[in-house]
Amino acid sequence: RERLAEAVERLDGVTRERFLRDIYPRRKPVVLTGMELGTCTTKWTVDYLSQAEGSKDVKIHVSAVPQMDFLSKNFVYRTLPFDVFVRRAAEVKHKEYFLTEDEKYYLRSVGEDARKDIADIRKQFPILAEDVHIPEYFEKEQFFSSVFRISSAGLQLWTHYDVMDNFLIQVTGKKRVVLYSPRDAPYLYLSGTKSEVLDVDNPDLEKYPLFVKAKRYECFLEAGDVLFIPALWFHNVISEEFGVALNVFWKHLPAESYDKTDTYGNKDPMAASRAIQILDRALKTLEELPEEYRDFYARRMVLRIQEKAYRNDDG
Repeated sequence: RERLAEAVERLDGVTRERFLRDIYPRRKPVVLTGMELGTCTTKWTVDYLSQAEGSKDVKIHVSAVPQMDFLSKNFVYRTLPFDVFVRRAAEVKHKEYFLTEDEKYYLRSVGEDARKDIADIRKQFPILAEDVHIPEYFEKEQFFSSVFRISSAGLQLWTHYDVMDNFLIQVTGKKRVVLYSPRDAPYLYLSGTKSEVLDVDNPDLEKYPLFVKAKRYECFLEAGDVLFIPALWFHNVISEEFGVALNVFWKHLPAESYDKTDTYGNKDPMAASRAIQILDRALKTLEELPEEYRDFYARRMVLRIQEKAYRNDDG
């Protein structure tokens, strides 16, 4: 049941000026190629990575299955020295392992205190940071985080959205990324910022019948490719090979719009959180009415939301 997908546009040698003028305002994903990223794309071999940052401990996700599910938490957190982790993540079969000999590993760098500090490669991996030239296609004060990621071959991350714009910089290895527009949220069976549909290639359509209505966009990233993922676009990432990537998040909205406790760039903006709380209270109030009335006034509320808040263009 391979689903037809629209290929994400690929553009070569895009300058900062052209990106901000022509591409950014469209609010659609695009793969930027031929960008100046520094020596990381050639230098970051398994040998170099494992000796560059030594044996400091890193907290990693370990999964016995390729499809990691954040909702059912089908993975465990473990700690390994960075050099040991890199070598293990690059293996297909492991002599030493936590769960199974073909378990998958995933590192998503975090700040010193994950609850308070954001990920910043310059602070957590300063030696590797020297090899990277981050394309700053945004103002300095908009910068939010730079997240260093390493994935085993075959690992698939759950479909989710972030509330900030970001560049996914593929440094080494290959990834396949499947994306869905924010407009298709009604078909993605959301639980918070995440979709319950894990297997986007062979979805369980008895359980998720509306998923067929979601329009699928797809791209393949190779070393040196940069994918622009606009805020609120859903993405599902599969590492076709062992690979290293760097995400750079920046604030698209005024700084005060964001939740101050957000260290990952995925907590809903303050106004959105307040609106959802108010809606929950409104729905609770409707429960005081008999079903026939509840249904009628709920439909009226939906109409009000559509009139007031839905965009009516096809952008």
